[in-house]
Amino acid sequence: MGKRKSSSKAKLVAKKPREKLDTVFCCPFCNHGSSVDCDIDMKNMIGEALCSICQESFSTTITALTEPIDVYSEWIDECERVNTIVFDDLA
Repeated sequence: MGKRKSSSKAKLVAKKPREKLDTVFCCPFCNHGSSVDCDIDMKNMIGEALCSICQESFSTTITALTEPIDVYSEWIDECERVNTIVFDDLA
C-alpha cells in the first residue's frame, strides 16, 4: 500500500514593487539636471512642466492615464518639432 500524497500548499509569490517613475527632469533649454518639475492637475486636466532655473514652462492637456514623464516627453517632442521647422525654413 502506498502513502497518500500530502497536499501541497500554494507557495506565496511576493510581487516586486513597481519602480516609481521620475517627476523631476533635465531642462532642455538650460541643461540643468533635476530642475524641471512636472505637475499634473487632474481637476482641470492640465499637465505642466516648469524649470526652476530658467523659468521655461510647457503645459498640455492630459488624460486620466497621463504621468509626469508623459508631460516631459511631450515637451521634448514639441521642442524637436519646432527646431526641425525652423531649420527647414532656413535651408
